Amino acid sequence: MSELFSIFIGLALINNIMLVQFLGLCPVFGVSKKLGPAVNMGLAVTLVIFVSSALAWLANNYILIPLKAEYLHLIVYLLIIGSMVQILELILKRTNDRLYKSFGTYLALIATNCAVIGVLLLNAKESYNFVESMIAAIGAGTGFTLVMALMSGIREKLELSNIPEAMKGLPVIFITAALLALAFGGFAGMAF
Repeated sequence: MSELFSIFIGLALINNIMLVQFLGLCPVFGVSKKLGPAVNMGLAVTLVIFVSSALAWLANNYILIPLKAEYLHLIVYLLIIGSMVQILELILKRTNDRLYKSFGTYLALIATNCAVIGVLLLNAKESYNFVESMIAAIGAGTGFTLVMALMSGIREKLELSNIPEAMKGLPVIFITAALLALAFGGFAGMAF
């Protein structure tokens, strides 16, 4: 049980997929202006990571490895991720049109978000079993959502702040992301 907890904490905080491994930062710059859409994007990415991890583990262990076709793993993973994003897009469009419109093009970008493929590749590299893969997916998704929520709160405060003109927009967001990365780096000393 402690190993599963370590996997979860490792991907949520210590090796955060966005701030430590620098994967999937596009939504931080595009969707994190308000807390609601940022958390919704984090939850959508978490759902895609979770379902894709399950399907990728099954495909890897029951199709690719038995057929000695591991070299096709990237193609299979991208097919799985693309399918999951399309399904999520259809569900959101039919159930919550406002949320669908708030994502705009960023919903389709989940399919090419390197955080998602990064988790699938990490699961395969670490040879996680099914449960460990699911815990890793939840941990990575939790870390992703946490960063999105933190950045949206910071960005809302920055909108009210007196920032020099040259620093407004992306420059201050990059600096904020760097400071958050340093803060998350502090978790590296945690031992379980």
